[in-house]
Amino acid sequence: MIRSILPLIIASLTVVVLVVAINSLYIVPEAKQVVVTQFGRPIGEPITKAGLHFKLPFVQELRYVDRRIMSWDGEPNEIRTGDNKFIRVDTTARYRVVDALRFIQTVQSEAGVRTRLDTILDAATRDVISNYKLVEAVRNSNDILDEIERRKEERRERSETDIEGVEEEVIGEIDKIVVGRERLSQMIAEQAEERLQQFGVQLVDVQLRRISYEQSVEQRVYERMISERVRIAEKLRSLGKGEQARIEGRLSRELQSIESEAYQRSQAILGKAEAEAIVIYAQSVGRDAGFYQFLRKLQAYEKAIQPETEMILSSDSEFLNLLRKK
Repeated sequence: MIRSILPLIIASLTVVVLVVAINSLYIVPEAKQVVVTQFGRPIGEPITKAGLHFKLPFVQELRYVDRRIMSWDGEPNEIRTGDNKFIRVDTTARYRVVDALRFIQTVQSEAGVRTRLDTILDAATRDVISNYKLVEAVRNSNDILDEIERRKEERRERSETDIEGVEEEVIGEIDKIVVGRERLSQMIAEQAEERLQQFGVQLVDVQLRRISYEQSVEQRVYERMISERVRIAEKLRSLGKGEQARIEGRLSRELQSIESEAYQRSQAILGKAEAEAIVIYAQSVGRDAGFYQFLRKLQAYEKAIQPETEMILSSDSEFLNLLRKK
C-alpha cells in the first residue's frame, strides 16, 4: 500500500517545492526597484540591483517602483506676471524616484506622485512667474538685441540708414531680460525640489513648454503689433522718399555735368570748324577775288529773291546784266 501511494507523495512534495520555490524567487528588472514588505511593513532597504533574488514565501510581498526618468505634463494655468499681463503657462517636468521606501510610505503609487506634482509644480510656477515680467519668461538672452546694437553702431560709423535699420529700431524697443526663461525654469525646479524630497522623488528638470496670452488681452496684443507694423511702414515710406530725393539730386547733378561738358566740347568743335572755314575762304579769295565776289552775289540773290517772285527790271539793271553775261 505504501508503494502505491509513494508516487502520489512524491508528486505532492514536488508540487509543494515548486510552489515554495516560485514564491521564494523573484526577478528585479533593469528599470524597476523593489520594496519587500512583510505583513504590510517594509523589510530592509529597497532592492535596486537587477537579477534573481529570494524572499520568504507567502509571508513577504513585493512592491515594484519604476526607477526610470518619467515625465509629467501639467494643465495650463492662468498667471498674472510682474508687469500685470495675464498669460497661460503650460509646464512640463521630468522626475525619478530616488527613495523607493519613502515613496511607498508617502504617495504609494505613480498616480499619487502625479497628484502631488500637480499641486507643488503649479504653485511653484505661479509663485516664480508672478514675480517677473513677461519678457523674462519668453527669452533666454539678449543676444538678438546686442547684435542689433552692434549693427546700428556700424551703420552710424558709415553714416548709413537702410530698411533693416528701421525694422531693428522697433525691435530694439523690447525690454532687456535680467533672469531669462531658462533660469526661471531652474527656480521653479529648486522651489519644488524642496517639497518633493519628502516623497522620495527627485526632479530632473522643469520646462515652460508653452506661454500664450490670456484671451482677453490677446486682442490688445494684436493691436499693438499692428501699430508697430504701421509705424515701420511710415518710416520706410519716409526713408524711401529721402532716398528718392537723394538719387534724383545726384542724377540731376550728373546730367548738368554731362550737358556742360558736351556744350563745352561742341563749342570747341564749332570754333575750330569756323576757324578752318575762315582759312579756306581767305585762301579762296586770295586765289580768285572775282570768282568769290561773283559767288557772294549769287548767294545774296538766292536769299533775297524768293521762289515765284515776279520782277520788272530796267535795261541797265545790274542783275539783268549779270544774267546776260556768259
